[in-house]
Amino acid sequence: MTLIEGTSFSIASSDGDIEPGRVEGLFFEDTRFVSTWRLHLDQQRPQSLGLLPRHPFAATFVSRGQPQSGEADSTLLVLRDRYVGNGMREDITLQNLGREAVSCTIGFELDADFAHLFEVKENRVQDHGERLIEVSGSLMRFTYREGEISRGLEVAFPEGSRLIPGLALLDLVILPSSAWRSTIEFRLKVNGEAIELSYNGDNPEERSTPVAQLLAWERTATRVRTDDRALNATFTQSEQDLGSLRIVDPEHPNRSVIAAGAPWFMTLFGRDSLIASMMTLGLDPNLATGTLLTLARMQGERIDELSEEEPGKILHEMRRGLTTAADARTGSIYYGSIDSTPLFVVALGELNRWGVGQDVLEELLPHADRALAWIEEYGDRDRDGFVEYQRATPRGLVNQGWKDSFDAVSFADGTLAETPIALSEVQGYVYAAYIARAEIAQRLGDISVAQVYASAGAHLKESFNETFWLESEGYYAMGLDREKRPIDSLTSNIGHCLWSGIVDEDKAHRTVERLCGPEMFTGWGIRTLANSMSRYNPVSYHNGSVWPHDSAICAAGLTRYGFLEEAQTLALGIFQAAEAFGGRLPELFCGFDRDQFPMPIPYPAACAPQAWAAASPFSLLRTTLLRLEPSIPDRVVACAAHIPESFGRVSVENLLLASARLSIEAVGNSVTVRGVPEGLRLVGAPAP
Repeated sequence: MTLIEGTSFSIASSDGDIEPGRVEGLFFEDTRFVSTWRLHLDQQRPQSLGLLPRHPFAATFVSRGQPQSGEADSTLLVLRDRYVGNGMREDITLQNLGREAVSCTIGFELDADFAHLFEVKENRVQDHGERLIEVSGSLMRFTYREGEISRGLEVAFPEGSRLIPGLALLDLVILPSSAWRSTIEFRLKVNGEAIELSYNGDNPEERSTPVAQLLAWERTATRVRTDDRALNATFTQSEQDLGSLRIVDPEHPNRSVIAAGAPWFMTLFGRDSLIASMMTLGLDPNLATGTLLTLARMQGERIDELSEEEPGKILHEMRRGLTTAADARTGSIYYGSIDSTPLFVVALGELNRWGVGQDVLEELLPHADRALAWIEEYGDRDRDGFVEYQRATPRGLVNQGWKDSFDAVSFADGTLAETPIALSEVQGYVYAAYIARAEIAQRLGDISVAQVYASAGAHLKESFNETFWLESEGYYAMGLDREKRPIDSLTSNIGHCLWSGIVDEDKAHRTVERLCGPEMFTGWGIRTLANSMSRYNPVSYHNGSVWPHDSAICAAGLTRYGFLEEAQTLALGIFQAAEAFGGRLPELFCGFDRDQFPMPIPYPAACAPQAWAAASPFSLLRTTLLRLEPSIPDRVVACAAHIPESFGRVSVENLLLASARLSIEAVGNSVTVRGVPEGLRLVGAPAP
């Protein structure tokens, strides 16, 4: 069971215990502050009865004591109400359901190893620095120090508890039809500074910051309803998941950004946060604004091989923890991503079309120009016109596109491609970045700048189609290797090329045939790698699995080129997969054919909730089903619905566009849009 709030999260067993030696724990800012937390009664573990999730950050664990000798059932009910946020609070209730008094000893086992997040995830926890456990009265204190870095955990147990390091015991007598209650708070310290716990008082849900933030999010975000109950559950779950994945820029607490996913990636990413924020423009465009402004603040300024920072480059991920050196400006940042920098410009172009304020555009435009300068000066390292990657040190990621596993880029025969590698979808992102910057310049009256980037985009598109197209195969190469040989695997990357618009019209039909054919389409989504390729493995991370966001991007690409039936079939498959997963799309699932198993098979250890998976339903709704494409600078809102019959009526309320709130109702190809501001023209045809 994962509970999450901001940069805090807990992973526990279904009975509420945090078991030592596992990936479980209470984490804050990439450090595990609690590595053991177990409750027992008379040295026995209670019997788990059920788990009741209430919010992304709160749940109730229900269990009962072990039956007394000679009794069939226990009369002692155990409730553990847990709240996670800047630490953890647990309200414990022992309720006597019987007619006689119950005496017992409640015990609490507690430990804190202060391990780094990735050490826990990869099962390689090691001792670092100096760790100390102290007890004083009812207080148990854990401290850790390594050089100038320190972490601390303080837990106050109920009055009367007997404490030794790691264990607290309390003798209780509970009268018939009565209950014993206690609140235990896990309070954290970072470098001597106490972190304020999010929950106080007798009603933590009513008075807590996380609840207030979630309620505010639900009030202001777009609401989606259809005639399909399962579909409604998916949109509701996705909205809640995205709400729980919002974190704030510490320098600007009013800015929300999207963390990549729980439990392991509750931090700002470049690629993931940008794609998720573009996908959720129809849900809350403020997420894109916050993400762009925060990434701009951390944009590369110098050349640093260890972090792979370069002037103008957008980060890959930000981390805070004990085993990484902290940068005073931004925390611990790694810049090893080849696509986050062009995607930054693409996202600004999308936000501009959505009606971002002039002040935000003016603040971000210099950062977009620095990103474009990075593309030409550092991204295209050999000046062949294509952007490629190669890690700067052996500590960096071998592959730096979104498929970043070490074995994710291979030829059809299974041979791994050697870097530098120019990925096909990255060239598409760069093309889209050029076009976005040209559009912005055109609308600002900067004609010469518009011509420069429009020309750069046209030249790149021509070169790409000449170099990457595999005429004999009928699809685009995954990339070019160090010898400039086309990497001839059939992959989902070609769907991203459709999405970006870099595909020539005369090559689109054959591309779509391969993308939507049985080698790639499972019935639930698009495989990352075709089942005809040598490295295909349906139970792999990037070599044959299905990623919902990847499929949603492919669906948007199909829609862009007018392949509406194929796009709708793909969208239906993804929504049906979401229904099979109870409404929550995971990060990825296995790439087996739908006729092999009656439901999608989960991938082990997939993140859930995960940002771009949770964002995928909203992307499918806007780009593929409603085909809603505003262009506020052109004073146009295009909406050309193509809704599956099974969805019935689709209703969208409270959609924020510029400063207006729109309402949309659609059935089939019929659509009604209300609330369009005066001066904007509503067009019932696809955007060009």
